[in-house]
Amino acid sequence: MSGETAAKGGRGAQLKHTGLRPGWTTGACATAATTAAYTALLTGEFPDPVTITLPKGQTPAFALAVEELAGVTATAGVVKDAGDDPDVTHGALVRSTVRRLPPGSGVVFRAGPGVGTVTRPGLPLPVGEPAINPVPRELIRTHIERVAAARGVPGDVEVTISIDHGEEIARSTWNPRLGILGGLSVLGTTGIVVPYSCSAWIDSIRRGVDVARAAGRTHVAGCTGSTSEKTVVREHGLPEDALLDMGDFAGAVLKYIRRHPVDRLTICGGFAKLSKLAAGHLDLHSGRSQVDKGFLAELARRGGASEALAAEVADANTGLAALQLCAAAGVPLGDLVAATARDEALAVLRGAPVAVDVICIDRAGNVVGRG
Repeated sequence: MSGETAAKGGRGAQLKHTGLRPGWTTGACATAATTAAYTALLTGEFPDPVTITLPKGQTPAFALAVEELAGVTATAGVVKDAGDDPDVTHGALVRSTVRRLPPGSGVVFRAGPGVGTVTRPGLPLPVGEPAINPVPRELIRTHIERVAAARGVPGDVEVTISIDHGEEIARSTWNPRLGILGGLSVLGTTGIVVPYSCSAWIDSIRRGVDVARAAGRTHVAGCTGSTSEKTVVREHGLPEDALLDMGDFAGAVLKYIRRHPVDRLTICGGFAKLSKLAAGHLDLHSGRSQVDKGFLAELARRGGASEALAAEVADANTGLAALQLCAAAGVPLGDLVAATARDEALAVLRGAPVAVDVICIDRAGNVVGRG
């Protein structure tokens, strides 16, 4: 059987403005493998290709590279296709082994070979949990429920996700530094990998500004992802054509709007990413800029943090952990980051007639800072 993901009905449109081919996240691949394995466990047959439904409604079909049915367990595997993105996990074999559990057990996740385990706080999963992020977990649960409901059985199973050579691949990621040990993380919020291309992405940002201005929009928002877009819509009620898919390219947004002003710019993104902007970085990608915990400690001092707290912030595992430490002590680190990021943005705008505000959010989309 083919080891590549099929594109039947689900590859979707090419990335807007770029022509680049999108791919699938490890979370989507794990969901497809789990769906196939659980179906085989209940019916004795592996669906190939196996179709899943992603959070935004796309229905990709994945060819299976592995099919193993062994009594009380079933294993299916999908080879990750990251499209035109230079993803280190492109071509990795993502496996899911499903085992039935007693009624009432729910869905239990395990880390198999090549999938990491969380060993330090500050991540969206508790210490000791497999590094299978919340959105992929929910996507897997949803598909288990559908398969179970179609056959009139309770969806109580253990799901073990493995990634061939994942521990080796993870050495080229930030996982070890973040305390995710033993392998890769199973990631993805939409199921789709958006190809990374500096020139193409920046061109799409420019075209987005042009479209907004042509539509008469006086207020636009640069957003780092889908969660920040939802936050901006909730906060300001902006229409879709006023939302700029900024990604990591804060500098591209600011420099283009400097030459093509609008009355108001909102910048919205995750606290950690926007702390990089506050520290003077205009490219927020994790491969080219890092969260500076020493800088956060200095901001915390300005907000009234004790030296002991500042030292904890400087030694925090992640930006989120630093934020949580300050929140517990009543130090408004989120607001300080947002205000400093706004000042950096205004400096890049060089006096252009643009009012700027900044919103920092956590991974769930809750506002944790305004400036």
